[in-house]
Amino acid sequence: MAEALLEINNLRIEATVYAPGEKPRNAVIVDDVSLRLEPGKVMGLIGESGAGKSTIGLAALAYGRGGIRLSGGKIMLNGREIRRASSTELRGLRGREVTYVAQSAAAAFNPAKRLMEQVIEATLKHNLMPKTEAEARAVELFRTLSLPEPESFGQRYPHQVSGGQLQRAMTAMALCPKPDLVIFDEPTTALDVTTQIDVLAAIKTAIATSGVAALYITHDLAVVAQVSDEIMVLRGGQLVEHGTVQQIIEEPREDYTRALVSVHKIDHREKLPEGEPILRAEGITARYGAMNEDVLSDVSVDLYAGQTLALVGESGSGKSTMARVITGLLPPREGTLVFDGNPLPGALKDRSREELRQLQMIYQMADVAMNPRQTIATIIGRPLEFYFNMRGRERDARVQELLDAIELGEGYADRYPAELSGGQKQRVCIARALAAKPKLIICDEVTSALDPLVADGILKLLLNLQKREGVAYLFITHDIATVRAIADSIAVMYQGRVQRYGTKTEVLTPPFDDYTDLLLSSVPEMELGWLERVLEHRRMESAGN
Repeated sequence: MAEALLEINNLRIEATVYAPGEKPRNAVIVDDVSLRLEPGKVMGLIGESGAGKSTIGLAALAYGRGGIRLSGGKIMLNGREIRRASSTELRGLRGREVTYVAQSAAAAFNPAKRLMEQVIEATLKHNLMPKTEAEARAVELFRTLSLPEPESFGQRYPHQVSGGQLQRAMTAMALCPKPDLVIFDEPTTALDVTTQIDVLAAIKTAIATSGVAALYITHDLAVVAQVSDEIMVLRGGQLVEHGTVQQIIEEPREDYTRALVSVHKIDHREKLPEGEPILRAEGITARYGAMNEDVLSDVSVDLYAGQTLALVGESGSGKSTMARVITGLLPPREGTLVFDGNPLPGALKDRSREELRQLQMIYQMADVAMNPRQTIATIIGRPLEFYFNMRGRERDARVQELLDAIELGEGYADRYPAELSGGQKQRVCIARALAAKPKLIICDEVTSALDPLVADGILKLLLNLQKREGVAYLFITHDIATVRAIADSIAVMYQGRVQRYGTKTEVLTPPFDDYTDLLLSSVPEMELGWLERVLEHRRMESAGN
């Protein structure tokens, strides 16, 4: 057995919790977790939000954010206990022996500095090599990470590159000092599937080329299976299961691990269109403000009562813009909207209260969609007052009915958003939309910010509500697994146009156009070697062209 680069024994991490009306108390957020990582190996840390993944990753830098304390256990890096290291010693190892890649590269870069200056900053600060040598190494890393024009890429500012390119630039920043260990903290979670696979492949290549060891943190088991040697499954700050990738994927021992492996396996049989559509969009063309180019071009789709139409595509394809058009926030330049058999005014201000009631929306980020100073009862009760003039006991009874419908039940009406989990907040947003008794709900990436198991619960809830209420969904997403689980029909969007449109079976059955094929092939599968097979398929197709 090789000597360990990182060895964590019986790690215990605590935080001070402040609750309204209560004295501050200590809470254990990581309890008795141990791991061993050898040079050149990759350990995947997987689990839902609050599992302790990022907290353990940061502990490898002897760092606890937000008042978190490393209160027990040992953290050995290169043979020394870093929990006992002085501030000077910690500054010497952070950015040198161990580096960190954050989830949001956009928030991690200084917008006023060029990329090259930031990528080589830690390398120069630790006097690891001369500036010219550091710049040459950065260029080589840009090339390894498949960044465009590697010789000049570093002269750009962060806003001049895409999200996927910025994430790869952050990986170059972490690798530039030639560290022994890199902590990858959800590095592809915020990316489209087509961008995610490029970044994932680049990270895997960079790890293999540099020989660096890594902790790879994510909540997506299919992703971590492509880059890791071993996987640790965490829940509630404790270790659930630890094994090789093959064992975790093919023979999981624990119920929680088995649930992660089987996520998104919802058996939803598509419903075929009947009668007239509840929403018909014909020839929709739209642009923002004084822009010279259209963001949407000649988009036509139909959505039927009690069914789900999924708008699928990567960022910038026009999905959310189409939602803004349908809701009246962006009147179209050309085209018509027909809702429930009647023309629907293009501008929100021209729509009647009844038209507003029948068309509701659920947003991606539940945190910013609710007033943090209002109780759940007030949030759900507002549409009841506005549309139906409900007051007092009648309103309270209906609020409770809606809470029961979203499977929250008793005890939630008087809580505030901050007292709920991410999944519970999204359920409250669903209840608020249902309170208006709409005929159509637009769901804008409503599960993309949630952990897989929580997202699965939301999808099942939406399907059950659709059966019971007969409501139609326009489901905006870039996640093909979600589409397979919930859609009846699909419109694949690319650069503001509908690339492919039809029932779920028609759209997901070959032959495919090039873009749909790229989109479908980029969805990570829970299989060993999946990434290599996809990349080889793309190389062969590229060679054939």
